[in-house]
Amino acid sequence: MRESGWNNFFADVQGFCVVKSILVPNMDDEIPVRGRSRAEGRTITNLHHYRAEIFYVAIDKICVEMDHRFSEGSNIILDCFSCLDPKNSFSKFDVDKLARLADIYHADFSDDDRGTIRDQLETYVLQVRRNASFSTCEDVQSLAMKMVQTLVFPLVYKLIELALILPVSTASVERAFSAMKIIKSKLRNKINDVWFNDLMVCYTEREIFKSLDDIDIIRTFTAKKSRKGHLPRFIIFLAPPLSSGMGFPSCTLASDVFVYKWGKGMEKGCFSNFWTLVLESFA
Repeated sequence: MRESGWNNFFADVQGFCVVKSILVPNMDDEIPVRGRSRAEGRTITNLHHYRAEIFYVAIDKICVEMDHRFSEGSNIILDCFSCLDPKNSFSKFDVDKLARLADIYHADFSDDDRGTIRDQLETYVLQVRRNASFSTCEDVQSLAMKMVQTLVFPLVYKLIELALILPVSTASVERAFSAMKIIKSKLRNKINDVWFNDLMVCYTEREIFKSLDDIDIIRTFTAKKSRKGHLPRFIIFLAPPLSSGMGFPSCTLASDVFVYKWGKGMEKGCFSNFWTLVLESFA
């Protein structure tokens, strides 16, 4: 990208500016060197400014960030998987790099698979370059949709599956470790492993749990034999008049009804007579 990507990038920028009616500066015009006094008379061209001082610098910073983000082994794997790109008639296809993936993920490939995958890759690339239906593939996803229709190259399809699964599995693991730092904080560093595992599932898969109905969860929980119990059908609040001198409520359970009664020490309220409020629950 750094060595050969400028021309294509500049062409895309020019096309965007034309569509949006933005004036494109002449790349051969000279401008003063930024950060220097105009009295010195030092100038550079627009081409040098935009290509060397902006484009190259941005690419270099991205490369540095990528090197910090991914290890050398990860870069090798990404480079190997990039050979599956079907663009331009599989121009990036490299048999040696793809065969190396079978050695890296040796647990997914038997000794016989690793011995025959090179021949299968060579036959595969010759076939797909001749087949017009593969010319419409723009990425690995569309290539996988084409490959699933045939069983001729099972080892190649396994490589494509790995290319699609690995980014998702890696992101899931990283998201889980991030959740661990949030859930198991200093205040909860002695949390039980089973309870911690349940919280992790709820946090990492929170989009799924948001779609669940709370009432269905409660009913499922109460339906379990080890958790089975009678929930009240009615809740009845009974309040005596203020003249009785009775206060805070106490709770008693009578069959399927919760009855709240007032005891001594009741503070000032707005009740002048007995009243009954019946709330039907979900039992």
